[in-house]
Amino acid sequence: MRFPAHITTDMLKWQAKNWWRGNERYPLVLMLEPLHTCNLACLGCSPERYNGDLKDRLSLDACFQAVDDSGAPVVSVCGGEPTIYPEIVELIDGLVARKRHVYLCTNGILLDRFFKKAQPHNRLSVNVHLDGMATTHDFIVDRPGVWEKAVEMIKLGKSLGYRVCTNTTVFRETDMDEIEEMLAYLSSLGIDGMLLSPGYHYEVLPEKHFLFRNEVNAKFKRVVELAKKYKLYSTPLFLEFAAGMREYPCTPWGNVTRTPQGWKGPCYLVGEKFFPTFEEFWNGVDWDYWESRQDHRCRDCLMHSGFEASVVRKLGESPRDVWTMAKWSFG
Repeated sequence: MRFPAHITTDMLKWQAKNWWRGNERYPLVLMLEPLHTCNLACLGCSPERYNGDLKDRLSLDACFQAVDDSGAPVVSVCGGEPTIYPEIVELIDGLVARKRHVYLCTNGILLDRFFKKAQPHNRLSVNVHLDGMATTHDFIVDRPGVWEKAVEMIKLGKSLGYRVCTNTTVFRETDMDEIEEMLAYLSSLGIDGMLLSPGYHYEVLPEKHFLFRNEVNAKFKRVVELAKKYKLYSTPLFLEFAAGMREYPCTPWGNVTRTPQGWKGPCYLVGEKFFPTFEEFWNGVDWDYWESRQDHRCRDCLMHSGFEASVVRKLGESPRDVWTMAKWSFG
């Protein structure tokens, strides 16, 4: 199977529970940002995610409250750089104890420190960010040697028994031949899965490096072909969407985000407002408006955080899509 069996079964149980309760909207993934402190300032990141003060981090209790409030079966621990979070091992252990599947999203620089204190678990995946081979990746993170360190940590993580995957942002300058080279290299290391996501243009980011919709479509037509050769975590239906081969409404409530500033509404990328409680967030966002994608900031967005949940939401409408996803899940 592409994922541990418990991820699929937990997700199905969560969907069934919400169907039974009559809930049409419910989170599938919690994006948990316990801090906005980082040891890098990558060109693909907004300043709020690397300028944070460590003293402003969320407490462990606040993190666990967010997990309990959202109910999402999957928690993506991001930031900032989560391995800087002083209580990171206790946080991961607490999430696992709550039977969540956890993705620890990291640049890899401090993973050796995490590995010394933590233990592998089938509910934990270490997700290392790589945006290409060495020269490209080190340019994007604006520091030499980061790619080499990240690869070293991938190898170490695998040797220690961790599930290790990668996350790659595709920019305007991204050479898709290099992406294939990277996928082949990571596959040779025994990587458990690789996620490719478009870096799309929206107003708070410099226009230079980010993609408009037609550019995303062009690059992801190549990714659709690469997915036939390599173990990608991006679903085939999402990749077809990113390639312009199908259409989906946005599902902004599928991936909810808790940050040191509060619950971020409406979504991971667009922060109209931060809410102090989950209830205020859930009832305070105009979901109909954001699902419609009529806001100008949504025009070019084809992000997995908004649309992988749409794949899940719309899956039952097509037996052919169900079969496609079943083959992919067991492939």
